[in-house]
Amino acid sequence: MTALAEPTATSWRRPEGRLRRARRVSLLLVGLLLGTCIGSLSVGASGTSLLSVLQAVLSGEQASALDRVVLVDIRLPRMVMAILVGAALAVSGTLMQGLFRNPLADPGIVGVSAGAGLGAISAIVLGGLLPPSLSQLAGGSLIAAAAFLGAWASTLILYGVATRNGQTSIATMLLAGIAIAALVGALSGLLVYAADDTQLRDLTFWGLGSLAGATWNKVLAAAPIILAGLVVAPFLARGLNGMALGEAAAMHMGIPVQRTKRLAVLAVAAATGAAVAVSGGIGFVGIVVPHLLRLATGPDHRALLPNAALLGAILLMGADMISRSVVAPAELPIGIVTAILGAPVFLFILLRKHGTF
Repeated sequence: MTALAEPTATSWRRPEGRLRRARRVSLLLVGLLLGTCIGSLSVGASGTSLLSVLQAVLSGEQASALDRVVLVDIRLPRMVMAILVGAALAVSGTLMQGLFRNPLADPGIVGVSAGAGLGAISAIVLGGLLPPSLSQLAGGSLIAAAAFLGAWASTLILYGVATRNGQTSIATMLLAGIAIAALVGALSGLLVYAADDTQLRDLTFWGLGSLAGATWNKVLAAAPIILAGLVVAPFLARGLNGMALGEAAAMHMGIPVQRTKRLAVLAVAAATGAAVAVSGGIGFVGIVVPHLLRLATGPDHRALLPNAALLGAILLMGADMISRSVVAPAELPIGIVTAILGAPVFLFILLRKHGTF
């Protein structure tokens, strides 16, 4: 009988090395987040800058009314919205990739994006059929509310289809998600076919994504829902780490697999549904961020999930600054910017993993 090999010093240090590296990455991301926040408050079509306002305040002068409106009522809620939406999309992508054990998974795989799209399209095309009193009561939040309800409805239908006898099948959820997305896409197509020219323009800009309509009311409406999903996510890290070895192995380790799957799907539906409702369709954040972080810190979800929130917020704020400065005073839809930046990065990661570079 051969004796078990004695663990080497390198094998003992490896987890500690990964932990230290994850902490360094976290500190770096916090610093980048603070710098990006300052940039987000300083960039815009107007001549207002955060530095000039701070200099005026420190010198005892009072900032002009225009500067206060630009910073407090326009740029600050937009910055907060970018942080919330970017963190929601990145964390949701990380959860989906861990849940499905598939590096190509993203929030759209559970029908959240498709359901939100159908809700928004329904509000744009059919909103004129509502009684005037109801339309005035809903105001500008009608599209956001319809998108959120559509996201939750499609997610609940998918979860009901994939769950039998209290057990949720990941394979069934994946296949059912494809079918439901196709059906929802067909219904959306019928509504688009019935839309007039003005509605088609609104549909196009909503689908490309934008933070231009960010207000404090939208931030206050979306923040509790997004934060609820983000708060739940770190508690799923141990379960997702165990499920990486397979559901049977995770259950033998004492991990509540069914509860982990249920909470992950609900967290994604809440965070992504609210994010898509207030910002429209923004792609690639949920796919690219987890891949970049795995290259930097490894596959441990205890480090991936909090760092994904930081990096997602940074990337979306950066994309938003580009969108409002490239063609100023006009704005590019932020979904175009994230696709232009995200697609090459994702292709590079794939080619690097296959040894092309």
